[in-house]
Amino acid sequence: MKRYRFDWNERLQIHTPVLLCEWEQLSIQEQNSLLMDWEVIRGRIPDRIFELERVIIIKQQALYEENCFEESCRLNSEIAELASAINDLHIWYRTQQDVDAKLHQ
Repeated sequence: MKRYRFDWNERLQIHTPVLLCEWEQLSIQEQNSLLMDWEVIRGRIPDRIFELERVIIIKQQALYEENCFEESCRLNSEIAELASAINDLHIWYRTQQDVDAKLHQ
């Protein structure tokens, strides 16, 4: 039985790893398998960030042209949520570097 899995994160639109035990408790084979699977997912993160940035640009343009205060607030909130998702994607993208550093210690 695997001691890790990848769950779909609806907000980020990627699978994220879930360890069912401590990293150190995984065998080297399990660690390598997880890292190989994660590397495929991780490779898609820059494209996902680019998609979200494009949506932000569109919403910023709409915000610039919007005269209704309530609609401006809604757009601003959506932009903030997208920016937060981009930040989280950057964190997940750097996760591989953190794991690599642990393995080389």
